[in-house]
Amino acid sequence: MSVNVLFSARPALWPVYEPLLTQYLDEAGLDVQLGTEFEPDQVDYVVYAPNGGVQDFRPFTRLKAVLSLWAGVEKIVGNETLTVPLARMVDHGLTQGMIEWVVGHVLRYHLGMDRHITVQDGVWTPDVPPLAQERNVCVLGLGALGEAVARALTALEFQVSGWSRTAKDIPGVTCLHDAEGLRQALSHAEIVVLLLPDTPTTENALNAETLALLPKGARIINPGRGPLIDDDALLDALNTGQVGHATLDVFRVEPLPADHAYWAHPNVTVTPHIASETRPVTAAQVICENIRRGEAGEPFVHLVDRTLGY
Repeated sequence: MSVNVLFSARPALWPVYEPLLTQYLDEAGLDVQLGTEFEPDQVDYVVYAPNGGVQDFRPFTRLKAVLSLWAGVEKIVGNETLTVPLARMVDHGLTQGMIEWVVGHVLRYHLGMDRHITVQDGVWTPDVPPLAQERNVCVLGLGALGEAVARALTALEFQVSGWSRTAKDIPGVTCLHDAEGLRQALSHAEIVVLLLPDTPTTENALNAETLALLPKGARIINPGRGPLIDDDALLDALNTGQVGHATLDVFRVEPLPADHAYWAHPNVTVTPHIASETRPVTAAQVICENIRRGEAGEPFVHLVDRTLGY
């Protein structure tokens, strides 16, 4: 009996993913039927995105796993109709894109590039930046993306600290956890990178209290999730100079409304959720590997812990 895989994502993605999934599944020697329409009780795997239409998984009585195309699973992890394993997307293309975007903006802040790009006033001011080894960067969230970013920054010899809910051990990174660890991490952070998951416990991780812990003038970079920041608290901190600048790629409402205060604020850079994107070529490889594992009776990779929400 063949394996049936339902592709449930934006219809525009199907022509992109169909040949890639077919190629990699054929290479794995699997007899698989791919499609966007099956009787639910005939489906073995769902390749999933929240905008694909499937919300009720109860009719999928043969289902073995749901394989998400998104790194974030906050839109599905609480779905009570989903009782089979859920795997999130961790692919090296997405990871490399995140590394490049974050490192670029960290270097932009570190080297003071905005001053030279936006201010051309005829005044010669040779303000030489410190070396990376003299700059403290804090990465909040040390999952797959956070760890990769922390390692890349360490390779450039930044002083890198990282905070996560559970203890981690990453060479060259000062790894902290728990409430006291968060206070310690933020108190030295000249640049903060937010890569926490979006869960009830991480919402408003940066708020009036935690922003006050930062050295005055610290920079914020958020390519993680919009709800990680209390927007009103950040705007207040920007207005007082407690935060010197914020580069924000994700927001509670997207696209960011045209009348939102972030657009007009002189110390905010808005980017339109481009820090990293699932790359079809590498994402299809991850999906096919999990299908291969499922059919071979091997453990799935990148499984979501429902109790933690990621």
